[in-house]
Amino acid sequence: MRMYDIIAKKRDGGELSDDEISYFVHGYTSGEIPDYQASALLMAIYIRSMTKKETLRLTMEMADSGDKVDLSMFENTVDKHSTGGVGDKTTLIAAPVAAACGTTVAKMSGRGLGHTGGTVDKLDSIPGFSTSLSADEFYSCVRKIGLCVTGQSGDFAPADKKLYALRDVTATVSCIPLIASSIMSKKLAAGSNSIVLDVKAGSGAFMKTAAQARLLAEQMVEIGKGAGRKTIAIITDMDKPLGYAIGNSLEVIEACEVLNNRLKGELYDVSLELAARMIALSLNISLSDARRKAGRAVENGSAAKKFAEMISAQGGDARVLNDYSLMPHAGVVYQLRSKSCGYIKKMDTEKIGTAAMMLGAGRVKKEDKIDYSAGIILTKKTCDRVKQGEPVAYLHTCRPETLKEAGDEFLNALEFSDSPPKMTDEIIGEVT
Repeated sequence: MRMYDIIAKKRDGGELSDDEISYFVHGYTSGEIPDYQASALLMAIYIRSMTKKETLRLTMEMADSGDKVDLSMFENTVDKHSTGGVGDKTTLIAAPVAAACGTTVAKMSGRGLGHTGGTVDKLDSIPGFSTSLSADEFYSCVRKIGLCVTGQSGDFAPADKKLYALRDVTATVSCIPLIASSIMSKKLAAGSNSIVLDVKAGSGAFMKTAAQARLLAEQMVEIGKGAGRKTIAIITDMDKPLGYAIGNSLEVIEACEVLNNRLKGELYDVSLELAARMIALSLNISLSDARRKAGRAVENGSAAKKFAEMISAQGGDARVLNDYSLMPHAGVVYQLRSKSCGYIKKMDTEKIGTAAMMLGAGRVKKEDKIDYSAGIILTKKTCDRVKQGEPVAYLHTCRPETLKEAGDEFLNALEFSDSPPKMTDEIIGEVT
């Protein structure tokens, strides 16, 4: 078998066989296939796309290229994945709610990069909390309380890591079969029987339109089912930040407010809907019953208790659930006032995420250090009326020299109109 022939076949629109895809993945991961040939195949895939059969095989080969989590000793295992957004702290809410209702949530999450936040960074802002667990510590936490959220350890899907780095420099990132196989290879390696996908659509998401998000969701659900996992996806709005807090410590506090049943609204609605899907899928009950279970878990305090148990089990100070003074706090809180007036028609959510990153809440490069206290608290969102000079946000940072640039970036993200815009739904659609 020659890599030259595989490239030519895909270039001409042919369907690659299982053996050809296996040859490519193993050869490139081992270093036998050079970057220039892998780049050529990626570009051919980008132009010609892949069939469902090809995409599933590529995903399975990448999932099998390294370590895998064995959750076979646990029942009702469920994983939840978000494609990334601004202010997206739903895992901090949905995971303990689902676990409080009888599911087993053994989840490996990632760190943030660019304008989007990462669940691991949010959890790292909790004093003492460890997201670097050994395999034994991970399994012990899952066995003890049915809930563990940690960073990726071991060598998971090394083929995906290597291919993603190559896609990043060859203009082949935005290819739906390659995106779907990249995400799902890690989800399959993570071991859960059920997978709930939160596919974001809008200015703060990788998929800018609902149509793009649906295509990606459909492919990922197809892959999950093809691999024998119960998989569903919901498509949610990211044309504005989710909730009012952006930044690690600030988002943990907002999530605690929801879990303590003190905050309703869009963050509560999306998080509880995700939790309900996790419960329904893993426990094999109706969605209406799962929604009732999820709501009761917040109302009776069992979800908050489960989150506190996880914090304690992973070395953190569970008192943060009610004592927010224990969380990191910024040295400077700056009141950002609007230079315009009218109704907020649109929010460029990517720019708002970038503003938070400038304040220290995110990374430009993977090795960058972040300020857990940095971020933004919104006081106005899309559809709200704003007077000139009225506060639209509070900027939190320990780097006061960033305030001017970050403030300008935030204000440039707002578009105003004289009349109120139409309200949009937080949940755009679903793929089952």
